[in-house]
Amino acid sequence: MLPRIAPYLQAAPLTVALLLFLLVPILTIVAVSFWDYDSVRIYPDFVLTNYTELLTSPVTWKTYLNTLKYAALTWAITLVIGFTVAYFLAFHVRSTTWQMVLFLVCTIPFWTSNIIRMISWIPFLGRNGLLNSGLISAGIIDQPLEFLLFSDFSVVLAFVHLYALFMVVPIFNSMMRIDRALIEAARDGGASAAQTLWNVILPLTKPGIAIGSIFVVTLVMGDFITVRLMSGGQSASIGLMIANEISLLQYPAAAANAVVLLAVVLIMVVAMLRVVDIRKEL
Repeated sequence: MLPRIAPYLQAAPLTVALLLFLLVPILTIVAVSFWDYDSVRIYPDFVLTNYTELLTSPVTWKTYLNTLKYAALTWAITLVIGFTVAYFLAFHVRSTTWQMVLFLVCTIPFWTSNIIRMISWIPFLGRNGLLNSGLISAGIIDQPLEFLLFSDFSVVLAFVHLYALFMVVPIFNSMMRIDRALIEAARDGGASAAQTLWNVILPLTKPGIAIGSIFVVTLVMGDFITVRLMSGGQSASIGLMIANEISLLQYPAAAANAVVLLAVVLIMVVAMLRVVDIRKEL
């Protein structure tokens, strides 16, 4: 009897933890999203008002498009950076010791909080910041560049700075698993470096790219503090919209927005998983 139920007993703690800390909160948010509210109270009910107002509002669609724009730009830039850094560490650094040292160097920004790392860009990108002052002193520009700070450029730059490592790590892990004999065979067969990269390394790195993409996209879609700080309040995102609704005590509206955001993110993740078999990485 005990041997038959032993696997279930081993899985029970994780199952209970997932139920208590994942499923129950999500179900609670879904339930609250159907409640009604006014300026001072929340009324347990079953109404579709929160969803109809959310999905029929032009502001909602514009905000979702703006958030998707941030996610797409951040994903594309971090993919290029992550693939380049991982390729250099995996194939050009021969010593395992130096690979680990350089990999740890990439983690140095994570030794401080996200907010401090974001704020550190402000004196560098500001109108009278280090970058503008340096360009003016060098005679490259005549007046400060206004788009550097409190703009979409600064928001995407901060996102890339914050989340690039989430793309580097899984891609580097995938590249380290590639059998070097395959690369040697490609070279012996007359393949150029570009052909080896495109036909051998890239296909075998797709699971790592998928994992990194899931990390980056989900983090950007749910982020709100970066958009608030780096745009100076001039841009919006879904996370920021939800945060504003919570600050106004509009919990049912915020819950409905969270449910829609969760659905959008899940659709994006499922689409990525349909393209790449992520189980090869696990």
